[in-house]
Amino acid sequence: PAIGDRAFSGDPQRVAEFGVALIQALQTGGIAACGKHFPGHGDTHTDSHFELPRLDHDLDRLRRVELVPFAAAIRAGAASIMTTHVCFTALDAMHPTTLSEAVIEPLLRRELGYDGVVVTDDMEMLAIMGHYGIEEASVRALRAGCDQILICHRAELQAAAYEALVRAVETGELPRARLLQAAARISRMKQRYQPLAARLGALHQQWSDAWAVSSCK
Repeated sequence: PAIGDRAFSGDPQRVAEFGVALIQALQTGGIAACGKHFPGHGDTHTDSHFELPRLDHDLDRLRRVELVPFAAAIRAGAASIMTTHVCFTALDAMHPTTLSEAVIEPLLRRELGYDGVVVTDDMEMLAIMGHYGIEEASVRALRAGCDQILICHRAELQAAAYEALVRAVETGELPRARLLQAAARISRMKQRYQPLAARLGALHQQWSDAWAVSSCK
């Protein structure tokens, strides 16, 4: 499978157990954890960096296997969840989860009860860019229920996505309320984990002061 040793185990219960331990350790230390890739990426041999994977698993199978670790992560208070660029044909035969209004809101938000930040996987991956333009994909992702758009490499694509979102709000294609909802979730997460940034800033200042003193000797 494409995920390989990036997963804790092939057993969903063990993945849930280890995943919760990692989430708790990170977040106790002031680091926002992210569970990925919702609702699953472990049973495909197609790498979404290069092509759009498709899986035929129905919802019953997902509840028994793929969703088990995510449900545990949500109960553990995971700060964010990342979507997968995989098309689950039984849920939405046309679009990958990242762009699917039939998956994120009904399954992640309502059934699993998650109200934290939902972030896309990198939108420059060919599972997205090979089938959609960055503008269309970014608007679809926000409309589907994602709160953050991840564009990892090219500044011009980041700018194009931003302009597309502005136009979509102005034309009514993307409700302004959806953006405000996303912004509120991101703001809550930033407020919760802001103390770590402050502590790191203080440590950096102490290091800088110590370096300055040693340089003067």
